[in-house]
Amino acid sequence: MKKLKIKKGDRVIVVVGRSKGVVGEVLRVDRADDRVLVQGANLVKRHQRPSAQNPQGGIVEMEAPIHVSNVAHVDPEAADRPTRVGYRFVEGRKVRFAKRSGAPIDS
Repeated sequence: MKKLKIKKGDRVIVVVGRSKGVVGEVLRVDRADDRVLVQGANLVKRHQRPSAQNPQGGIVEMEAPIHVSNVAHVDPEAADRPTRVGYRFVEGRKVRFAKRSGAPIDS
């Protein structure tokens, strides 16, 4: 499995696909398939059988995973602008930073 620059909890923007422009938080990262689950993006409808959590059943709208190449980090200083991610060492710790503005992503 390769290391991804996107982690759970990051704010990302979808740059390609039918959910293009949607800004959301990463809910889950699947490193084996290079996919991420973004809140409010790539919504699909699934038929659900009645269960204890959903006694009614019916058609449920939920997020589906998106390939990691189709999302980009949101720059913490620029309003909802995509940015690339770099690494630098600050006080002996390796932290991620936004290449567009130079602002740190990890605090």
